[in-house]
Amino acid sequence: MAAPNTLSLGGSLPRFTPPVTLAVLLLVSAGALFLLDAWNPAVLVIVTAVAYMVVITLASVIVENSRKAKDRLVTAVVYVCFGIAMVPLVSLLWTVLAEGIVRLDGYFLSVSMNGVTPSMDAGGAYHAVLGTLVITGIAALISVPIGLMTAIYLVEYGRGRLKTAITFFVDVMTGIPSIVAGLFVVALWIMIFGPGETNGLAGAISLSVLMIPVVVRSCEEMLRLVPNELREASYALGVPKWLTVLKVVLPTAIAGITTGIMLALARVIGETAPLILTAGSSAVAINANPVEGQMMSLPVFIYSQVRMGGAINYERAWAAALTLIAIVMLLFFVARLVSRFFAPKAR
Repeated sequence: MAAPNTLSLGGSLPRFTPPVTLAVLLLVSAGALFLLDAWNPAVLVIVTAVAYMVVITLASVIVENSRKAKDRLVTAVVYVCFGIAMVPLVSLLWTVLAEGIVRLDGYFLSVSMNGVTPSMDAGGAYHAVLGTLVITGIAALISVPIGLMTAIYLVEYGRGRLKTAITFFVDVMTGIPSIVAGLFVVALWIMIFGPGETNGLAGAISLSVLMIPVVVRSCEEMLRLVPNELREASYALGVPKWLTVLKVVLPTAIAGITTGIMLALARVIGETAPLILTAGSSAVAINANPVEGQMMSLPVFIYSQVRMGGAINYERAWAAALTLIAIVMLLFFVARLVSRFFAPKAR
């Protein structure tokens, strides 16, 4: 018979032990740093995290057993890593919110910069918001059908060298810098319309070049997650392949496909370099026609305001950045609603 573990009391730590331990160590660390005149939020977080991992592991070794102690240590490391990953995100959101809320109001979202000089305490980003929605919407109309159909081909129909070639080029396109996509569209536009022709449609095409590979990759992965048993059951009932894809595969994967499309939109909605080259960077008036004249977008608006400098322009830039983040969050909220209402229901 194996000897009993003398370091273990054979019990189990109460459920409230981890949060209580973390709270106590946070207070102790804060007090120690204050007394040592070394107060710093970053140092406080690091000291508390290290102390928590040590204390919870030792407590588990004494009260429970070494196996459970290892589990608690790894769990603590995972939570610490998650917290470290969240720090820049929370910091970014807080900074944009604190700086952008100063000027973000109904006036800012309802007027353009037409007739406003850089030093005037007036003007807004309505023309940029409109341009962002128009350009991104056209890019989505171009990219989503092409990307989804390509993903369906790769998963359901693709065979041999053609499938390999498409996969290779999709991987290559995924890593293309955004400025290269803009230069490609500029060259295409010069060939067709001549030099100096910039408009919202050119910007949308440049964004679609960046968006298509993301849509293909995300939709392909979601389609591969659909169990083959569903396809085989449909084929056994005599349903043709195209109808199986339409009625079985796509509805099953609709939640993941929608999320992938939203990720692709979030990927391109903040692009600046290709839009400066293709849609222009000097538009100040409201323009809802994507084929007539330059069209401003929120990323380019932010860039132009920061480039001009000055407190007022910086305030406009922060407000536009907050607006852009709000639009992205709204898109993800809509994606969640689509996933919830259109995903197949369990019976």
